[in-house]
Amino acid sequence: MLGQLAEFLPIFEEAGIEVVAPKVVQILSEEELLELVPTVDGWIIGDDQATERIFRAGKAGKLKAAVKWGIGVDNVDFKACKELGIPIVNTPMMFGAEVATIAVSYVLGLARQTYYIDREVRAGNWVKPAGMSLAGHTVALIGFGDIGKATARFLKAFDMHINVYDPFAKRTEEDEEAYRFLNFPEELETADFVVSTCALTPATKHLINAESIQRMKDGVRIVNVSRGPIVDEAALLEGLKSGKVHSAGLDVFETEPLPMDSELRNFDRCIFGTHNGSNTIQGVRRASHQAIRSMFEFLEIGVTA
Repeated sequence: MLGQLAEFLPIFEEAGIEVVAPKVVQILSEEELLELVPTVDGWIIGDDQATERIFRAGKAGKLKAAVKWGIGVDNVDFKACKELGIPIVNTPMMFGAEVATIAVSYVLGLARQTYYIDREVRAGNWVKPAGMSLAGHTVALIGFGDIGKATARFLKAFDMHINVYDPFAKRTEEDEEAYRFLNFPEELETADFVVSTCALTPATKHLINAESIQRMKDGVRIVNVSRGPIVDEAALLEGLKSGKVHSAGLDVFETEPLPMDSELRNFDRCIFGTHNGSNTIQGVRRASHQAIRSMFEFLEIGVTA
């Protein structure tokens, strides 16, 4: 939302609301938030760690409501909001196709090594690595929510076989016909690609770990467009070093931004992103309008966003 803030300022101005938008690339520290949040009536939360301590400080100040911009809520203490009487919602069902296209771009990039070729050409080399056809190969898709369903639909168009792992999946008859629904890690060893689109919960943290990687096919390609801690990066590194894992496409990491001393940087065939899978002009516009509408409802402001 910050990148397109100018587009939404007139909505706030019409409502007589002053907007406080710190210039930050990823997140503010807890100490910075402890100073800022108590001074505002409403907080539209991005990727910042919205902890109980911050909400308590906000409640002791002016804070009346909060909205989690986007889909993921693992960085927000919703329980604390409930206990403190702070109304809060997120903006679900906004970025399914956006994040899914990033997942597919990573699958394509890892299959044909296009990013690696690009880097080599820029360095003055003329490499021709053999790629992998997508048709007939198998994807283990972890998560079948809005993003997972879109990812499955897009990859199916490449004639890939899709094994879905999601105990809470809401599936239609068409889904049952198009995909196979399995219990993780059942038949994980058949997958050429493992793609994570699931939410981060205690059950999914480090779901892709040393044990599950060992079960995978030799030369597997791993894609994560959900949350960094789904993948145990130490285990992934061992898999990359041994060759068990051919390569990985990671839009998210356990620590963001990716530390300069991360050994992941040593693997040229891998593709890295900046937790930017949802960031399209259209997607940001949809989510931002929804976040503003929700905030105005909480604050009982009668202006349409």
